[in-house]
Amino acid sequence: MAATDFKDYYAVLGVGKTASSDEIKKAFRRLARKYHPDMNPDDRNAEARFKEVNEAYEVLSDTDKRRKYDQYGQYWKQAANGSAWPGGAAGTPGGFDFDFSQYADFDEFIESLLGGMGGRTRNRWSYTDRAGRSTSGFGGFDDFSRYSSRQPGMSLDREATLSLTFSEAFHGVQKRLNIGSEVISVRIPPGAKSGSRVRVKGKGKKDGFGRQGDLYLNIELQSHSFFAFDGDNLLCEVPISPDEAVLGAKIDVPTPDGTVTVSVPPGVRSGQMLRLRGKGWPLPKTGGRSDQLVKVEIVPPKSLSSIEREYYEKLREHRHSDPRKDLQGLKL
Repeated sequence: MAATDFKDYYAVLGVGKTASSDEIKKAFRRLARKYHPDMNPDDRNAEARFKEVNEAYEVLSDTDKRRKYDQYGQYWKQAANGSAWPGGAAGTPGGFDFDFSQYADFDEFIESLLGGMGGRTRNRWSYTDRAGRSTSGFGGFDDFSRYSSRQPGMSLDREATLSLTFSEAFHGVQKRLNIGSEVISVRIPPGAKSGSRVRVKGKGKKDGFGRQGDLYLNIELQSHSFFAFDGDNLLCEVPISPDEAVLGAKIDVPTPDGTVTVSVPPGVRSGQMLRLRGKGWPLPKTGGRSDQLVKVEIVPPKSLSSIEREYYEKLREHRHSDPRKDLQGLKL
């Protein structure tokens, strides 16, 4: 390496030669964010600075390389007995090659670099397979609609989507899952909802250092023919007849626990809600239950017997109320 090719990595990161590892890491984080290609699209100078910052941190974050760099200066590589330099160092064709799309956000990208550069043995930065592994279907047990596993050097956690019926989610269920070559049994506690996340500790990926991540199951509930959610509460819609609406009635309403008798007050309106306290969904945080909301829908008969028609006609003759009274004279 010619003297004119020598780079002052301390100057590149803007730190002194006595800087601590934390100071170097902090400087790298700030500069990597500043010159990141996503922050500076079509800016070749920023791209070059980004590579230079990465190169500097690659050396100064490694205790052994930093010691040789401090001791031998421009000849530190020769002093390292010709050890291979990761992609992007001077003389290596192709430069740095990153796939930024595999990171959830910029902070995750920075964390993966910091985590991947902390020791003497680490992954190279140039990946040819950036898509990650993707599979679906798990050998006759539960069909996960999505499964993802990240590249080495990134998160060791895995994620999968687990579909549950309303009954399974309400009561809780034991599921057998095929994760790779291992069959595991997972207990889903009562009260899971779409968006719930269940952590299965120690069932993620393993790395070369014996560390293992976790498996996260993202719950999705299948739709139900009668029940739906209104926040934490259960919601259902129950039809009643016009005479039940006018006179009031006692009707049978399904709940998760079975059928209960509900009193409909006289004069109930279509769309009005009746509340069954403590008959709703399990609440894992409190151990209690939410409420079940019963939406009343007044449904006129599709066909009338002769006697029913006679009574309705008499009702019309004797009815004194006008439901449209407030609309009289209304105009723009």
